[in-house]
Amino acid sequence: MAKRTAASIQADIAKGAFRPHTALSNMALAYYQSDEKSFAKTIFPICPVSLSSDNYYIFDKEDLLRDNWHRKPAYGKVDPAVLSEHMDTYACVVDQMIMGIDQIRQTDLNRRMGPRITDPKQQRTKTMASQANIHQDAWFARSFFKKGVWGQELTGVDSTIPTSGQFIKFSNANSDPVSFMDEKKTAMEESTGRMPNRLALGVNVFNALKKHPAILERVKYGGSTANPASVTLNVLAQLFGIDRITVQRSIMNKAELGQTAKMEYIGDPNAFLLAYATDSPSIDEPSAGYIFTWDMLGNGNILPILSYLGENGTHSEFIEGLMAADMKKTADDLAMFFADAV
Repeated sequence: MAKRTAASIQADIAKGAFRPHTALSNMALAYYQSDEKSFAKTIFPICPVSLSSDNYYIFDKEDLLRDNWHRKPAYGKVDPAVLSEHMDTYACVVDQMIMGIDQIRQTDLNRRMGPRITDPKQQRTKTMASQANIHQDAWFARSFFKKGVWGQELTGVDSTIPTSGQFIKFSNANSDPVSFMDEKKTAMEESTGRMPNRLALGVNVFNALKKHPAILERVKYGGSTANPASVTLNVLAQLFGIDRITVQRSIMNKAELGQTAKMEYIGDPNAFLLAYATDSPSIDEPSAGYIFTWDMLGNGNILPILSYLGENGTHSEFIEGLMAADMKKTADDLAMFFADAV
């Protein structure tokens, strides 16, 4: 093959036979988070709704759990049992995200056949879907995973003699997380008739539990040299008797545009939430919380992503994402929040 010269390269470029690559087409650095890290939809059920706002019934547990059977008097009858009911409301609000595409710049990239890591529409759609998870997780943390939300709230302390509203931190070797969970589960069951089945752990809480002596003592004999015993979510689920345990691992940049990045876990890493929730919407079961979702365009899609052209002269195109939801506490007595657990 003849040696390439500047003149021959220029000639090939003019004929369209040579297109220089100014960036790799098989790799890029994109900090998308795995969908598996999103936690908002793993704790409380999603309830699709046809209206942006409406009512739902609440039947009082005091009447449902009372023994309303009485001895029938001779020639008479007992008084009718009372079943009290009332209503509460949800209200979905619409959130939006828009990203633009510069058609003039895209024309240049298309002809160069260079730094086209992916189709721009596809790339922006992926970005919106990824940021929708971040948005929902942040919304969930504000709505459910913080102090001041739930009536049953305890704070961890280093003291081995906690007072009312306190518990021994799990980072303290004198604590016993398994017995503590049993105690709180029993208290909720006695109060509501429902045994907690959801446990949302902050990252630091999970890390502390993995090395807690009271937990390691219970699992150490299940290991071998080839497969040493380790504390996994499945192990904790069995020890605590909880159906579903999740770790709040998703992160976000909490700084505004133009500020120094502030990467942090979305959910409080030092807290955890114990709750009872259904797997799906139910008229016969209570749930500590619900995520109401509304298909605002009426097509059944709760995260529609659309595209449209910009104004004449801008030579631009826009990708738009929409979502409408309401994250609502629906049963205050079916959840307990524990702050400063480590």
